[in-house]
Amino acid sequence: MTRAVLSIGANLGDRLGHLRSVVDGFGHRVRAVSSVYSTPPWGGVPQDDYLNAIVVVDDPAFGCHDWLREGQRLERAADRVREVRWGARTLDVDVVWCAEHENGELRALRSADPELTLPHPQAHRRAFVLIPWLEVEPDAVLEVDGAARTARELLDAIDATERAGVRPTELSLTAAQGDSTSAGGAV
Repeated sequence: MTRAVLSIGANLGDRLGHLRSVVDGFGHRVRAVSSVYSTPPWGGVPQDDYLNAIVVVDDPAFGCHDWLREGQRLERAADRVREVRWGARTLDVDVVWCAEHENGELRALRSADPELTLPHPQAHRRAFVLIPWLEVEPDAVLEVDGAARTARELLDAIDATERAGVRPTELSLTAAQGDSTSAGGAV
């Protein structure tokens, strides 16, 4: 059984609809969903702002690569095109962190596989990942360069301008039927 933290983002088309498709697509596996944040693009490619969120998922039948494959399936369903690195996209689903349940505890997994590097090699540098992750898991820990560090500590090390660029919205991925302003949170 694994638990994963997924960073999701979209800046083309129906951005909120694309993000909601992830929550819907993972269905009963979803354990928590952050609020939706508006964020400037990351990586230096000129483009429109993103909507970003974190989704925490858990399933006894899924391994880390299963989360990746299902995320890629949802990207394809949203007509994701991979032409420009860090370019605009209808949907991006990144596996940030993955852990196995072992004797009642979660044990973070590592992978150097080029298809799925764990933890995500840039997560500790991205305020748009850390801020929503801390919202749903305030005690989150991420291994960076072989050392476990709290997500709060990693966020504090990011430039204040980048942190300020991650702006909460009134949008929600867990909205009640017909209500687009409900807060995110545990599902």
